[in-house]
Amino acid sequence: MNGGNMTGAQAPLSGIRVVDFSRMLPGPWCTQMLSDLGAEVIKVEQPPVGDLGRHNAPNFRKESVYFNTVNLSKESIDLDLSRDEDRATARRLLGTADVVVESFRAGVTRRLGIDYESVRAINPCVVYCSITGFGQTGPFAKIPGHDLVVQCTTGSMGVAMGDNSEPPANPAFQAADYAAANYAIIGILAALQRRAGTGAGAHLDISMFDALFSMTNVISNVALAHLAGFKSAPQMELWGRNPRYATYSTKDGKAVAVSLLEAHIWKQFCELIGRSDLIAPGEAARDRHTHHGDRAALYREAIASLCKSHTRDELVAWMLANDIPIMPVYTPDEAIDSEHARQRGLIEWIEHPVEGRIPVLANPLARSGLTTGARNPAPSLGSDRERVLAKLHAEPGR
Repeated sequence: MNGGNMTGAQAPLSGIRVVDFSRMLPGPWCTQMLSDLGAEVIKVEQPPVGDLGRHNAPNFRKESVYFNTVNLSKESIDLDLSRDEDRATARRLLGTADVVVESFRAGVTRRLGIDYESVRAINPCVVYCSITGFGQTGPFAKIPGHDLVVQCTTGSMGVAMGDNSEPPANPAFQAADYAAANYAIIGILAALQRRAGTGAGAHLDISMFDALFSMTNVISNVALAHLAGFKSAPQMELWGRNPRYATYSTKDGKAVAVSLLEAHIWKQFCELIGRSDLIAPGEAARDRHTHHGDRAALYREAIASLCKSHTRDELVAWMLANDIPIMPVYTPDEAIDSEHARQRGLIEWIEHPVEGRIPVLANPLARSGLTTGARNPAPSLGSDRERVLAKLHAEPGR
């Protein structure tokens, strides 16, 4: 997966130093992306435990698989910010930073003496990014930012409940974490661009809640209509009640995802399976996101019967040959090993000093030539302390 990756001074963020106090997912994923784009990322960790992500199962021989997917190509320095000497080192490091990323709960950085106002006093042009669950203000501000509670409060998990009294299942994807990480990346890049023209730094208040909430425009359509006074607005059907946009079991106990929303695709599918009787001549564009009223049961029965009469892979092969969007529900193992992921170059192998040759998820921007190419493995706790201190000694005027 190489579109002419850049190295050294060619990289978009070459010469940018990121001091990373973040932990777990949103911050580290953000700073790994900045590293992929050429930034120098110095990860500051609290000894002796370090980033709690280091302790997420499963492991390779020794170290966390997860940690090695969000901390590639960084340097690690262990600093105990309760010690005056280490706090002084942190301040020296912060004075040289172009970007600071932190994910402490609101108020903690002030107690540690590394809050935005303190850093700005020694580094006026710094781009300082705070990533929290619910932001620096508001009634939820002090609540720890875990993905589950954030997703619940944005409405993204309540949309499909309807009259169902059962609580929703835990989400399979950490949408709030990644939403915040992406907004952090966008905000940092925008702030750096502005600084290049004006010299002004910035404090980015990035909230997992805000980030995911801003992406709920589809989920929130009815609520926005209600807010505007349109109380009878119907909901768009994307959460299982539309029989043409749902998952179905197959003959071999696996499953497929059916996405036959548009009338022309539905017509093509019906003709392919010899069920032209299922085509509704008067179907309009507005019908694609409905539950299809009286025809819903007929549609669901026909699709379910078709799926149950074929194994997953033979059904998918048939549909792929005819450009019909009925696709396999893969397990993570199947997705990682899929031919499509291989052909897109989405698995990258790197050499690790302890683990040997290990796979990680590739950066999709590598294909466009925007990344620095081969990454280094995630650092062990404090492994770069002496190197970082030597750099600080050698560049007092940075």
